[in-house]
Amino acid sequence: MENSKKQDSVLRHVVLFKFKANTSKEDIAKVEAAFSALPSKIPQIVGYEWGINNSPEGLNKGLTHCFFLTFNSEEDRAIYLPHPDHKAFGAVLTPHLEDVTVVDYWTK
Repeated sequence: MENSKKQDSVLRHVVLFKFKANTSKEDIAKVEAAFSALPSKIPQIVGYEWGINNSPEGLNKGLTHCFFLTFNSEEDRAIYLPHPDHKAFGAVLTPHLEDVTVVDYWTK
């Protein structure tokens, strides 16, 4: 793979969630905690941050939470995606998820 690892670049994995309208604050907190635990369980995640939308533009289409992961290679992302801990997180998330958007890119 020509683009599997780029010199002086990292692979960003951006995940945006829209929760179901009836999702409790407690359940959202469980999702936040479960996602935030993944970097300690999956060493291929080399960078992690997250936050809640506060844009005044009103263009987020109901997406409220952004999770921003960094990988060094497409191979590392390929380990993360089917990883058992990632799958277990999905089980916590799925009952509360209305919509999700994912964008991956190589930094320039």
